[in-house]
Amino acid sequence: MMLELVSKTQSFDGSQCQYRHRSDVLDCEMRFSVFLPSQAEGEQRFPVLYWLSGLTCTDENFSQKAGAQRMAAELGIVLVIPDTSPRGEEVADDEGYDLGQGAGFYVNATQAPWKPHYQMYDYLVEELPALVEANFPVSDRRAISGHSMGGHGALTIALKNPGRYTSVSAFSPICNPMACPWGEKALASYLGEDKTLWEEYDATVLLSRASERLPMLISQGEEDAFLEEQLKPNALQAAARAAGYPLKLEFHAGYDHSYYFIATFIEQHLRFHADYLLHVD
Repeated sequence: MMLELVSKTQSFDGSQCQYRHRSDVLDCEMRFSVFLPSQAEGEQRFPVLYWLSGLTCTDENFSQKAGAQRMAAELGIVLVIPDTSPRGEEVADDEGYDLGQGAGFYVNATQAPWKPHYQMYDYLVEELPALVEANFPVSDRRAISGHSMGGHGALTIALKNPGRYTSVSAFSPICNPMACPWGEKALASYLGEDKTLWEEYDATVLLSRASERLPMLISQGEEDAFLEEQLKPNALQAAARAAGYPLKLEFHAGYDHSYYFIATFIEQHLRFHADYLLHVD
């Protein structure tokens, strides 16, 4: 699969790059961003943190706003930031910001008109990592993180794939999409009305059934406008307590849903992942 370099910018002696490629899984052209620390110019192979962004975002929001490059460069971690959905004139869309392009919800759609292109789960679990591992100096040690809709994606992907990731974290994730307006709209549209199918993309349900005790960190701002109606971290916390799952959920006074929140605590999250990515038993 051919990669086309779109842009390359030096950052903390490493390289912030954007690439374009044709996705077989999504049947459209896709972009993703990569940060490569300066050490990646040698023979060594580096672990990867996959970052999944939220509603309306592209691969550029995290790259430009989170300030993650400094710590990734210091720790020796590659960052991979995919887009949030398939894109293009041939790809189905919706007038709402919370469905369609920019709102793929990290699921494999089964319903028309979404099914032909909206296979974001397979893209992120299989196609993109294979592409990254074939073209960049990375190892097979992976962690995953995200924000809001991307936090939902990070949690569900990690919980559905035991052994694939060393750790998972999220900022302000949609924790219980079966029980919130964003999730109900997206899951009904992409998967249909059978709610038993929705359970496969609900972190609260998946955590209650999890066989693996993956290190998990969640940061949530107390001034987040979406906290009560859309995000529902307390539901995930209750499921974790019932299952004996070692969830670390931190509430932060004064912080909202924005990238100011992410930029404030991204160092903590990267250090959290480094404890598992960089230390092999």
